[in-house]
Amino acid sequence: MERKTGLTLGKYAPLHQGHQLVIETALSEMDEVVVLIYDSPETTDIPLAVRSRWIRSLYPAARVIEAWDGPTEVGYTPELMRAHEAYLKRCVGTGSVTHFYSSEPYGEHVSRALGAIDRRVDPTRGRFPVSGTAVRQDPYAHRDFLDPVVYRDLIANVVLLGAPGTGKSTLARRLAQELRTQWMPEYGREYWEKHQVARRLTPEQLVEIAEEHLLQEEALLARSNRYLFTDTNAITTATFARYYHGGVPPRLEALADQATRRYDLVLVCDTDIPYDDTWDRSGEVNRMAFQRQVIDDLRERKVPFFMLRGCLEERVYRVGQLLGRFRKYMNVLDLIEGWPG
Repeated sequence: MERKTGLTLGKYAPLHQGHQLVIETALSEMDEVVVLIYDSPETTDIPLAVRSRWIRSLYPAARVIEAWDGPTEVGYTPELMRAHEAYLKRCVGTGSVTHFYSSEPYGEHVSRALGAIDRRVDPTRGRFPVSGTAVRQDPYAHRDFLDPVVYRDLIANVVLLGAPGTGKSTLARRLAQELRTQWMPEYGREYWEKHQVARRLTPEQLVEIAEEHLLQEEALLARSNRYLFTDTNAITTATFARYYHGGVPPRLEALADQATRRYDLVLVCDTDIPYDDTWDRSGEVNRMAFQRQVIDDLRERKVPFFMLRGCLEERVYRVGQLLGRFRKYMNVLDLIEGWPG
């Protein structure tokens, strides 16, 4: 019996249930399935490696080809169709593909060029009325058409750091309200209130804080609208460990290292607001010393960050300016120029 090999392709910008239906249909019918993904920088900022990872994660049985040098123009002129056909022949050869899977009109000419059977899947979009264009315009409105693995990678995780009493919680809550999204409270405060002894926690308890904070944060990413505003992270928890215990447990240090790559934007709230010296805090002098440690640690880790100064309204305005220029997956160093240090 002839071995059946199916090919499907796209930008997957982002991958949605319509795409998944095509891939899953091919996997159910073929002996082998090849998924070709175009780079398409003219369409999406989502890196090709991220989009490839979605498919490899969800469909490990498929063979993924990353088309870094594929044609960028699309259409049905003879010249454009020939360019795409020639490229596909270079990638997969002629005669190696027995079935071409798509939901688009190009299925006809591509199948003919490859000598494959034209297999259209739900061309009217009856089962999943969604498109990549619609998702790019409003991911939150179309989140039900996206796998959680995909949707999580569309959300920008914005973390607010700084010493205690620098306004992080107030600002994170306000930004979430303004942008109709979620914010992640500092889990360490909740934990401290329940478990502190003489206003201290053990190094092992600080590890527990960092791990649980991460779990709650991850859950909120799935419910967020474009942004999640996160109040502190494992870098802060590691700073507490260093400040109060003179060292950081290995597990906590690993979580802090992970935090250097986890967040899309790092905002540091400055100490220029009045200090609210409540019973659970250590005083204005300690706030200043802790703030220096936070900033020095970020610099040592080479994490780009943006300082926020002024009253709440000024800070909200500055973050709005920043987000107006920000795009997830961009190089944040491009935003540094002109930012007041």
